[in-house]
Amino acid sequence: MSSKLLIATPLVAILLSGCLTNMNQNPISPDPSFGESTKYNAAVQVIDPDPVYAANGSQPGDSGAKGAAAVKRYRTDAVKQVEVMSTSSSAGGSSGPR
Repeated sequence: MSSKLLIATPLVAILLSGCLTNMNQNPISPDPSFGESTKYNAAVQVIDPDPVYAANGSQPGDSGAKGAAAVKRYRTDAVKQVEVMSTSSSAGGSSGPR
């Protein structure tokens, strides 16, 4: 039995060495492409933080109808007044911490 084990051990070691992906790298450290798919997916989902637009082109958030109406109000001195909104209400309950 020991002769079979002596023959099988090097054979198994040779077969398992074929599973190594990068023979020049330390087997303890991770593969250089580890996490590549996560980085790619994040890059695909992130909006370009510094987009380039044409100087005379429309910009994000532009609305032709709203812009034209605002210019017309400005030229006729009929600018809308700012609406004041309240974010609190007094719908009962306790008046705060005691």
